[in-house]
Amino acid sequence: MPEHKILLNESELPTHWYNVIPDLPTPMSPYMGPDGQPITPESMQAIFPPAIIEQEMSDQRWIEIPEPVRDALCLWRPSPLYRAKRLEEALGTPAKIYFKHEGVSPAGSHKPNSAVAQAYYNRQAGIRRLTTETGAGQWGSSLALAGQMFGLDVHVYMVNVSYHQKPFRRSMMQTWGAEVIPSPSRKTETGRQALEKDPDNPGSLGLAISEAVEEAAGREDTNYALGSVLNHVLLHQTVIGQEAKAQLAKVGETPDVILAPCGGGSNVGGIMFPFLADKAAGKDIRMVAVEPSSCPTLTRGHYAYDYGDSVGLTPIMKMYTLGHDFMPPGIHAGGLRYHGDSVLVSQLYHEGILEAVAVPQIATFEAGVLFSRTQGIIPAPESAHAVRGAIDEALKAKAEGKEKTILFTLSGHGHFDMAAYDRYFAGDLEDFDYPDDALNQALHNLPDVE
Repeated sequence: MPEHKILLNESELPTHWYNVIPDLPTPMSPYMGPDGQPITPESMQAIFPPAIIEQEMSDQRWIEIPEPVRDALCLWRPSPLYRAKRLEEALGTPAKIYFKHEGVSPAGSHKPNSAVAQAYYNRQAGIRRLTTETGAGQWGSSLALAGQMFGLDVHVYMVNVSYHQKPFRRSMMQTWGAEVIPSPSRKTETGRQALEKDPDNPGSLGLAISEAVEEAAGREDTNYALGSVLNHVLLHQTVIGQEAKAQLAKVGETPDVILAPCGGGSNVGGIMFPFLADKAAGKDIRMVAVEPSSCPTLTRGHYAYDYGDSVGLTPIMKMYTLGHDFMPPGIHAGGLRYHGDSVLVSQLYHEGILEAVAVPQIATFEAGVLFSRTQGIIPAPESAHAVRGAIDEALKAKAEGKEKTILFTLSGHGHFDMAAYDRYFAGDLEDFDYPDDALNQALHNLPDVE
């Protein structure tokens, strides 16, 4: 088998998702209600189907993937693993660089891995309509695709700045039958209040989540679907890491460092969680989340209980947060513009098992262009964060004269992000490090929960 492209056949698609919760070094911090008490499964029934709630709170290590979901995943899975030999040569590094290419899905990203599962379980529960949020549009287009597969109407609140930056992602959603609404909107009380305060509000993932949850909670025929952060989403994404482990085993490799872009945590959990047992067994594997310096949730956030949305409609979760009313700048990596992180990712980072780095926007696009010119694949701006991290690790190996095996997730292609690349080539992009006073201000309104 050629080492530059490592494939699995359809029969090797994972049969189960891996749930990291039973293997955490310490118990997961519970989700809390506004009364300061742990929430119950019953309190989540207004917006989620029973199977999703069960998975969200499960302590079962392996959860079987239903056959209709596996059948849908087989449209593009198992996804290929590549060795980036041309990138290695361009860098002059002794490191081996491997990437798991999730951009081969119909929606062009890793997001359908969870979208098809969520659509299936909602359909099984008799739901006919889903609301959701999206930043860059990868999740929204993925849920639109999954809704079409399982006969569900999908309504997507798309962060306003991305709605205008990424019109072709919007077109993808509409092609698959979804309604796309720029957020904040005048359809919800949350949106109307935000627009009253600022008619030019660029929007945020937190605001879009609030709008989608508000609509879902107000209709019996409608549930809410989330593309990252929650446990069940990271669970569904573990097909990525399981496949990568099997593919690397075919060429006798074990990664020394694993990198993934980090917004809410689905990339990180998907590629890294299946390797945690190896790390716990003594293998020296570093796991690094790569986030934008303009939205530095792990690297500069506060580890505390906070809402997952902007107005407090979601459960209160223990996570690294910039504050639920944090308003990030309109960088082109719209999928990473989120104020918080997964409880599981946050806890593992807090306990020193995961690492995190923050990279600026221009250096990220530089990495994306180099990757495109060596490997031929144009990465989405979100994915280019992992490319940047992998290049930095490879250059470090070069400086130290050490061999190293690097694995990262190329979570999506950038075919609908060329306007961002145009701005990069024109010299119009800027780096933005969020000032300390703005970060401190955003943390003033954390809920009073211990």
